[in-house]
Amino acid sequence: MIILTGAAGFIGSALLEKLNSEGRRDILLVDNLGSDDKWKNLRGKDFLDLIPIEKFGRDVTTGSEFGNVESIIHLGACSATTERNADFVIENNYRYSKNLAEWAFNRQVHFLYASSAATYGGGEHGFDDAIETLPKLVPQNVYGYSKHLFDRWIVENKALDRAVGIKFFNVFGPNEYHKGEMQSVVVKAYRQVLERGSIQLFKSYTEKFGDGDQMRDFVYVKDCVNVLWWFLNNQGQGGIFNLGTGKARTWNDLARAVFQAMNRPNKIEYIEMPVSMRDRYQNFTQANVGKLRNAGYKAPFASLEESVRDYIQSYLLRPEPFL
Repeated sequence: MIILTGAAGFIGSALLEKLNSEGRRDILLVDNLGSDDKWKNLRGKDFLDLIPIEKFGRDVTTGSEFGNVESIIHLGACSATTERNADFVIENNYRYSKNLAEWAFNRQVHFLYASSAATYGGGEHGFDDAIETLPKLVPQNVYGYSKHLFDRWIVENKALDRAVGIKFFNVFGPNEYHKGEMQSVVVKAYRQVLERGSIQLFKSYTEKFGDGDQMRDFVYVKDCVNVLWWFLNNQGQGGIFNLGTGKARTWNDLARAVFQAMNRPNKIEYIEMPVSMRDRYQNFTQANVGKLRNAGYKAPFASLEESVRDYIQSYLLRPEPFL
């Protein structure tokens, strides 16, 4: 049996679809569905049961058993980079993760968890997932800090051979619709084109990058779940790994890919960035994926143009755009 936390969320539900497509249905889901449309991500999926986050946390803390557990895939977290309640974020993303990891380690259960590229902060020390760089990292928000704390806990407790941490970069794709303002720019750009025929991007405030030429490592959620599936089937691997394409692209590239997928003419407008964001805005991110490749993952990543085209034409243009 597989335990999947954050199962109704963006990456979690995409992974659930992947697991089902590979014939796995012995999956115990952990998540809260809330009052938005997140529940729609579970339609058409097969699983054993759905347990609320709080109940599962209590059960883990008291040492409950859940049957013959092969692997725990821990994707559940407070992922809002704008969340300011540090106590809430640390409790959800750090202490909850520690309890779950200890439960897994005590039972020799494979443990795979979501870290984040937000741990790299402003990128002052690059985007290298070598363990030696970990103590140097200074996250810029409490979400990144909570993930960084857990990464360091894994290292300090010498658990790298028993766990796999995944530092997700800029993930986009179907099933992210419940995320509100945290949805990807692909979705927001798509809607802007429908509403006004143009896409708005932030101006640049550094001479190094032109307007819209700030760069991100955009990675499609389908590629992400393929990597997670690979780790599930290669449980001898352990460590903390970047998950991006390894190739940064500009916001202008992304906007042009959206126009192309929608068969619309390019029309990009550059707007002022809020003053509060300018000093901490990341102008560049790019995953070093050498460790992932050296571990044995060989499948190519889809290009930005391929991914955006699939997302828009296979999902966003449909009445029910879900995986």
